[in-house]
Amino acid sequence: MRLLIATTNPGKVREYKSLLAGLDLDLVGLKDIGINIEVEENGSTYIENAELKARTYAALSGLLTLADDSGLEVDALNGRPGIHSARYAPDSAARIQKMLAEMSNVPDDQRTARFQCAIVLAWPDGRTQAVLGTCEGLIAREPRGTNGFGFDPVFLPYPALYQKVGGTPDDMPEHSATMAELSEDFKNTISHRAHAAQKVRAILATMALRDA
Repeated sequence: MRLLIATTNPGKVREYKSLLAGLDLDLVGLKDIGINIEVEENGSTYIENAELKARTYAALSGLLTLADDSGLEVDALNGRPGIHSARYAPDSAARIQKMLAEMSNVPDDQRTARFQCAIVLAWPDGRTQAVLGTCEGLIAREPRGTNGFGFDPVFLPYPALYQKVGGTPDDMPEHSATMAELSEDFKNTISHRAHAAQKVRAILATMALRDA
């Protein structure tokens, strides 16, 4: 089955190929099928934004389409930047510096945050199905690591990380790794996108069994 990933970013297509590995799917991106139309993400929630993209590209392509939307919610910033994460500042480095400046006086135990990811599957006939994934953590005081993107260098997913290796969330956060210091394989077990993709896997696997 062909599955369109609603992105022009080949890195995101590769990430989904890893997250959905083992399923009988041929994953393609927008560039692979010649679609260069950009969808305005003017929804008020992650699901609304993902659904706008999924519905549009499913109708244009005639393919089952997967679209996602994600953001970082910081408790000390009243949930900002949230769905506006990509527009918080002009680029990733500027976004990180702006956030660290806003949080310069926030104590370590109040730097809680979470990555949220919504994934929507849309069929050409207009049907949709949505799932959510979350990764809880803390905001570090300085960026570390080069393996991630966006806010990854300042996000410490320490509860999930320490549970994975046998520790507890009570361990000092400075001993944990930022999302950008994790290997891709490890990140793909604990990230918000990974948690949402696990739910999508179950949906697609059920479809495959039904159609077999």
